[in-house]
Amino acid sequence: MHTTLLDAITANADSKLRIAEQAGAVLFITVLTIIGAQVSIPLPFTPVPFTFQPMVVLVGAAALGARLGMASQLLYLAIGIAGLPVFAASPVLPQGAARLLGPTGGYLMAYPLAAFVAGWLGERGFDRRYLTAVAAMVCGLAVVFTGGVSWLALVVQPARGLSGALATGFVPFILPDLLKLLVAAGAMPGLWWMTGARRR
Repeated sequence: MHTTLLDAITANADSKLRIAEQAGAVLFITVLTIIGAQVSIPLPFTPVPFTFQPMVVLVGAAALGARLGMASQLLYLAIGIAGLPVFAASPVLPQGAARLLGPTGGYLMAYPLAAFVAGWLGERGFDRRYLTAVAAMVCGLAVVFTGGVSWLALVVQPARGLSGALATGFVPFILPDLLKLLVAAGAMPGLWWMTGARRR
């Protein structure tokens, strides 16, 4: 049986309460994703801002599992497409559905799949030990970068090709994101330990 951190926390709840807790957890991760987007640092050499969203997406998905993790990011995108100002603040990039057509669209549209991947690995116990948690989040981060760089190369900056997309959408971010990932990956084993301590 595949078990997530959320499953462990809600194991003793009855079915109706458990559904409510799952819905609340999805909404909680969606709100954290919105907050992570607001910690946005524009960079002068790329149209893609630096944010904390990817780490929220990956840690949240590891805790919720594939299906609910993906749901949290689909909800985030739906709220953004509806026009609420939940995407990263930018003096040049619009809010609403038009954001998905811009330079950050590929990253945003990759979030649900990245969440599914990290959540799927989390369900299989990857989030219970530090090194495997790092591996699960690296896999999810690879999905985010693949979506973002591909979108830049094929849609936003086709004249610059893959090398230009890597220069603006990958190289400036990979080291900071890996450092964030190494820190974030420690959260899951710690939360599992706390949950186990409560359940003994």
